[in-house]
Amino acid sequence: MTSEGKHADTVLFIQESEELYRNPTEVKMSQIVLPCHANHCGELSVGQLLKWMDSTACLSAERHAGCSCITASVDDIHFEHTIGVGKVVNIIAKVNRAFTSSMEVGILVTCEDLYTGKQWKVCHAFATFVARRTEAGKVQLKQVIPRTQTEQMEYSLAAERRRMRLIHAEIITDLLSSSTAQLGECQEYQDAVPAERTRVESVELVLPPHANHQVSTFGGQIMAWMENVATIAASRLCNAHPTLRSIDMFHFRGPSHIGDRLVLKAIVNNAFKHSMEVGVCAEAYQGGEPLRHINSAFMTFEVLDSDRKPSTLPRIRPEPVDGKRRYQEAVARKKIRLDRKYIISCKQTEVPLSVPWDPSNQMYLSYNNVSALKLMDTRNNWVLTSEKNKVRLYTLEENHMLCFKVEMHVSVPAEQTFHLLSDLRRRKEWDRHYQECEVINKADEEDTLYRIATPSVSKGGKGQDFILLASRRKPCDARDPYLIALRSVTLPTHPPTEDYTRGEVLCAGFTIWEESSTGTKITYYNQATPGVLPYISTDIAGLSSSFYSAFSACSRFLETNKDSLAALPPSAL
Repeated sequence: MTSEGKHADTVLFIQESEELYRNPTEVKMSQIVLPCHANHCGELSVGQLLKWMDSTACLSAERHAGCSCITASVDDIHFEHTIGVGKVVNIIAKVNRAFTSSMEVGILVTCEDLYTGKQWKVCHAFATFVARRTEAGKVQLKQVIPRTQTEQMEYSLAAERRRMRLIHAEIITDLLSSSTAQLGECQEYQDAVPAERTRVESVELVLPPHANHQVSTFGGQIMAWMENVATIAASRLCNAHPTLRSIDMFHFRGPSHIGDRLVLKAIVNNAFKHSMEVGVCAEAYQGGEPLRHINSAFMTFEVLDSDRKPSTLPRIRPEPVDGKRRYQEAVARKKIRLDRKYIISCKQTEVPLSVPWDPSNQMYLSYNNVSALKLMDTRNNWVLTSEKNKVRLYTLEENHMLCFKVEMHVSVPAEQTFHLLSDLRRRKEWDRHYQECEVINKADEEDTLYRIATPSVSKGGKGQDFILLASRRKPCDARDPYLIALRSVTLPTHPPTEDYTRGEVLCAGFTIWEESSTGTKITYYNQATPGVLPYISTDIAGLSSSFYSAFSACSRFLETNKDSLAALPPSAL
């Protein structure tokens, strides 16, 4: 992220905080970093920061739930800066969305220099908390009511992040299996450090100061102990003091309580040129009972030189059997991590139009695809350009990109509308710009790759073709629409040809809102840089005419075909 982008994020958050309205779930914590909080370099220990983040987020969750809550999981955390002694750490946490008994809490950490007044972003994280059962039984959380555009955006994206969390473990397991099978044998390096030298095992007795008000061990305390042993393991590899850069998404498998003996194990799984992956495991026991698995995590470290640049690290020599498996899985995880950071962490203006698609990044491309459409749906600065036959056309120009929004209402049930519009092969029945449409790959029930061909917009010119990823989503609950998100991707099996000019779509798609059992509101969005879509070559009058013609035909198409879907059983839909 650029420095301008970081500054803009911070300024936006500060401006929102200064408004009269304040989110009722928002909790703030400010701490001066003292020497007792710091490591040997005079920088705030990441373990201490994790404890503060967990405490703040837990208080936010409990403010919304009205009962005690426990940490269930934490998404990827990337630490952009270290924090020195004397600086102030500001943490803001608020509930983005509540589900049945769990909720997503967004956490923003900034650093403040009291002498200059400057502030900068350190990290942004999302944690999931679960409300504990009460004497009356299982908790049913009340819904979060978003009030601002930013809250609406986070509310909408929370459903997509939750979906990714639920399938994350299964997807990662499949990707690791397929990736490691292609890696072959581990490479041998001279002067490589034996992995066994980096192994660390430590035990902690959970005492009352380590527990929260529910007599359970603080999730943040467990994370802090895990960070401690991981740092020792990383130090043994490089004989230097490492800096923690990121923690992969992890889940707490079970609770820990006062009196537990917590066994923490860490080892360097693999070392790359400028970074290393450390695997950490936390297990608990009391008395003679068997070990209970509490948590596992993967942490990425760097060693910075005097110029704060990453140093070259020594190679690792894995131990036989399990060591080689960990070594190969670390290579696969690094690729997954880079894909995830590249696709998800970048802003829309920083992501290239077409990203290569393959099974290893499908989950993240799908997330990015749907998230981009949801972001467009939450914007409130659209300008009504024209209206005809109850079809409204809006435009918005931002960052040298022209965005379109078409809105109409149909007397067709929302679910049937969703299924008719989500099959792009049928779009040519109502949109003359869809001349050809073929399915390239049906990745799963929610993601399909298509090749679309459109006619030339000028006499004698070439037509355009597009390779599109179509991601469809049903509502998470009644406050969500049906979604059909479209974006360009590249496939090595379908390179550009001489017969067509390859077009690209950054973000397009439909949101479909159920207004009644037979009434539906359809909104179509399209965002593109000038010249990449057939619509862009015309003036606004011609553009309006094209959209009105297409969506009037779309309305007739839906009315005509609704009965054919109504006769099908729900399972067929």
